[in-house]
Amino acid sequence: MQVLYDTWTVFWRDWVVLKRRLTKFILARMVAPMLYLVAFGWGLGRSINVGSGSYLDFLVPGILALNSMNISFNSITPVHAERIYHKSLEEYILAPIKPAAYVLGKVLAAVLRSLISSAIILVLAYGFGARLELSGQMLLVLVLNAVIFAEVGFFAAMKISTYEEMSQVNTYILLPMSFLCGTFFTTQALPSVLRWVIEALPLTHTSMLLRSLAGGAEGEILSLLVLIAYALVGFYLSRRAFVKIAK
Repeated sequence: MQVLYDTWTVFWRDWVVLKRRLTKFILARMVAPMLYLVAFGWGLGRSINVGSGSYLDFLVPGILALNSMNISFNSITPVHAERIYHKSLEEYILAPIKPAAYVLGKVLAAVLRSLISSAIILVLAYGFGARLELSGQMLLVLVLNAVIFAEVGFFAAMKISTYEEMSQVNTYILLPMSFLCGTFFTTQALPSVLRWVIEALPLTHTSMLLRSLAGGAEGEILSLLVLIAYALVGFYLSRRAFVKIAK
């Protein structure tokens, strides 16, 4: 029970900060999805044949996966500034809370931001004419994806020493995944060796699951298990990294 209370305390602090900036957060989250929907859904999408359904219906699950990754990762990166520049991470280290509670609280706060942003995308997508079947499984997949990349951000924040290096995680890891992991086109178009690597990444499994579920099909249980495995490993590594910083 103490871990749950500590987790809630860390989460609540981030929620209070978000609540004060909620309007600006929502407006900012609308810009990129609208550009994607206009450029790819209405513009380029009119000339793309994806077999069944429109390219817009194909695109929206990919945008959801991509957005979930970016928002959750970027929401956790202020922990890096707290550790390196503001030196406020010591307040949590000295506080009588478990390392697991701190990691969970920060990750859940990032998940909340990701889900708010995902809800905005869905509203915009329906406004653009997308036809998606929403379900509890889709929510679960979005939460798992947000957890994974929040943990990636947390682990990087614990290990990286400069702001420039932190931005390189976006450049060398998140940016390639954004375009290759089945977000804008199917991975079937990739060369076999590259495809094998890409299909091992969590964002690919998220994109495939969301696309199947949004189309009314059953999601692959293997992909769901892969996401759960990534989330568990990410939590273990994040907690371990925080414990090392706290020593």
